[in-house]
Amino acid sequence: MSDPTICVAGGGSWGTALAHLLAANGYDTRLWLRDAAIAEAICAHHENPRYLPGIALHASLSATTDPEVLGREIVVLAVPCQQLRGWLAANAQFFCRNAVLVNAAKGIETANLATCAEIAQQGLGHLHPRYAVLSGPSFAADVLRGLPTAVVLASTDEALGHMLRQIFSCGTFRCYSSTDVMGVEMGGALKNVIAIAAGVCDGLGLGHNSRAALITRGLAEMSRLGVARGAQPHTFMGLSGLGDLTLTCTGDLSRNRQVGLRLGRGEKLDQITASLGMVAEGVKTTAAIHELARRLHVEAPLTDAVHSILYGNRDPHEVLHNLMARRLRDE
Repeated sequence: MSDPTICVAGGGSWGTALAHLLAANGYDTRLWLRDAAIAEAICAHHENPRYLPGIALHASLSATTDPEVLGREIVVLAVPCQQLRGWLAANAQFFCRNAVLVNAAKGIETANLATCAEIAQQGLGHLHPRYAVLSGPSFAADVLRGLPTAVVLASTDEALGHMLRQIFSCGTFRCYSSTDVMGVEMGGALKNVIAIAAGVCDGLGLGHNSRAALITRGLAEMSRLGVARGAQPHTFMGLSGLGDLTLTCTGDLSRNRQVGLRLGRGEKLDQITASLGMVAEGVKTTAAIHELARRLHVEAPLTDAVHSILYGNRDPHEVLHNLMARRLRDE
């Protein structure tokens, strides 16, 4: 595919950052979003005033609310996981046959426990799309500012993965490739649950020891759950596993960590979500992962703990006590 036309679907912070990156790399890129006012601001002022105010976007990037743009050769899906199925159903008519889909969302669907790859196949399978997923430690604002970032781009079609990593990569954004789509998608979803737990620890003032222990045991839990879904265990030691987990558990820009911090400081979930203004995907993903672990008979104590705080209204101090009092075992 030479000089493909690209659409990035989703005008949140990550979709905007990827659209900027692709435009800066010289590709004909259009950003599709629902909000006409934001689309107009991007075209007129080269800025996303809602999600990334004050950060300049590439001058060649344009935005639109016209769904016809979804018929481009490559479509980057930056639509939140929980909305993806309905959005695809509403817009399937605009996609072209054999389109390349690059999923950039993270999460597990609560209704069906499906990954984004499975949702895309169920929604657009009749068009025989070629699928890939991009994930890894990557705050949108840092990408826009040109700070060095490394991610992984997975596709079961190895040649497609190699082509896409060339399209996305530049001097400040490095893409590695993988064929473990399930592992990369599970890592991107699972780390958000652990990030909420890490935020709770910091909100309780538990110190660096507890955060390090939580990240380490969280990684083990992520790997167990991922392997039970068919992922390769080594994937969780890479950018979409350990890399993304480290960033999300320690970086102040992480919305999921911020949710945990505020829960640990005594705020209620409805107050937190109402004030965030952006999706903290880990909140809904926790419900999905909790149910998935139950169905797969996989031990997931950290997910259970986060679930009990989010959905059982349990006190974080009590949950911590129960975690520490669990039966001792080999690592």
